[in-house]
Amino acid sequence: MTSSYLVLTAPGGTDSNHEKTRFIRDGFTILGFLFPWIWLAFHRLWLHAIAAFLLQSLGGALADRADLWPVGVAITFGTSLLVALEGQNLRIRNLVAKGWDEADLVSADSLQTAEEIYFSNVQTDTGDSRPAPSPQWDPTAHAPRHGNATSLGLFGFDGGR
Repeated sequence: MTSSYLVLTAPGGTDSNHEKTRFIRDGFTILGFLFPWIWLAFHRLWLHAIAAFLLQSLGGALADRADLWPVGVAITFGTSLLVALEGQNLRIRNLVAKGWDEADLVSADSLQTAEEIYFSNVQTDTGDSRPAPSPQWDPTAHAPRHGNATSLGLFGFDGGR
């Protein structure tokens, strides 16, 4: 499944050792859903971690009461869902506030592929200024065999866009 990765570079810029570049996947975080305040603390989002801990503690205390258990479960579940959906955005905003730059947005199937795509376009200090070779696409190889046949009622592109 293809995901979007936001590429952030440290205030010192990029380097070929990948030490000053972070790739943050945009999407749902399972660990953030299961362990919200621990996940936030692990990523050094201290105030958010404290708030999530307090909300989940409040939700747990309300869930123990017979008449308020739906409210407690809703607060606990809502906190987990919020961290799972917005946790990566909180990480990005925290790094940008510390001076990191949003360098690029890469769509890839995995983190390794996103790193390869990004670093193939970055100039390195090796003295070699030649860009990485890109594969050539032959539009006639993917053209429909039966004239202008369309698929599932969609428009044909005649080998182009």
